[in-house]
Amino acid sequence: MSIDVSKKLATGSVTRDGVAVHATDLCRCYGEGDTAVNALCDVSIDVPTGHLTAVMGPSGSGKSTLMHILAGLDKPTSGSVEIDGTEITTLDDTALTKLRRKHVGFIFQFFNLLPMLTARENIVLPLEIAGVKVDPDWFDEVVGKVHISKRLTHRPAQLSGGQQQRVAVARALISRPTVLFADEPTGNLDSKTGGEILELLHDSVETLGQTIVMVTHDARVATIADRVLFLGDGAIVKELPETTPEEIQKAIQEIGRR
Repeated sequence: MSIDVSKKLATGSVTRDGVAVHATDLCRCYGEGDTAVNALCDVSIDVPTGHLTAVMGPSGSGKSTLMHILAGLDKPTSGSVEIDGTEITTLDDTALTKLRRKHVGFIFQFFNLLPMLTARENIVLPLEIAGVKVDPDWFDEVVGKVHISKRLTHRPAQLSGGQQQRVAVARALISRPTVLFADEPTGNLDSKTGGEILELLHDSVETLGQTIVMVTHDARVATIADRVLFLGDGAIVKELPETTPEEIQKAIQEIGRR
């Protein structure tokens, strides 16, 4: 996926020559002594602006831990993370919350929409919480991209799973985040609907210049990425550029034999 820089989201300055997220020597240890578990071990990663990076690995490999630390939802035992040039691991809770509101978007497997709000209200909620006025032109562009314009007055219970995830994608994009984190975004959808959501994510990279980090266990899903990182035992053990499901499955099998 080649991204026209002129199309990138207006997310502020881009530091480190087009790197949206920069992490160095990340370690995450749970517990102490003989019961300690090292979920991450000296992981360093740059997430390029305007690219989709997929993170894969067997259960317990550390992929969710890595995403949570990169997104500021968890703190590393050691190491550092920068988002848009700001070191986040030393921020207090208030400053970190403000940074996430401005720079980070989320898409979850189970949508996480508020049931009492309409689709429109769910989409603009991040802006309202941050005290930011909704740009009507941007709102119309985003809901048009995700094809949810005709369902804006409906509450989540009145929407299909695919429609709910479209609302979640719009909610993640509406604040023009520096980076969008997607945690198994198609894991709760049938294959057809999941494919449609993948097309939306791919399109947000291609036409909006959105930066995405996506955790998935599905080789088919990972094929939309510009690169795939494979974790094993808390470390990045392999990296592939844009590739095929067969190559991804082969890499997963190799990791399993380590």
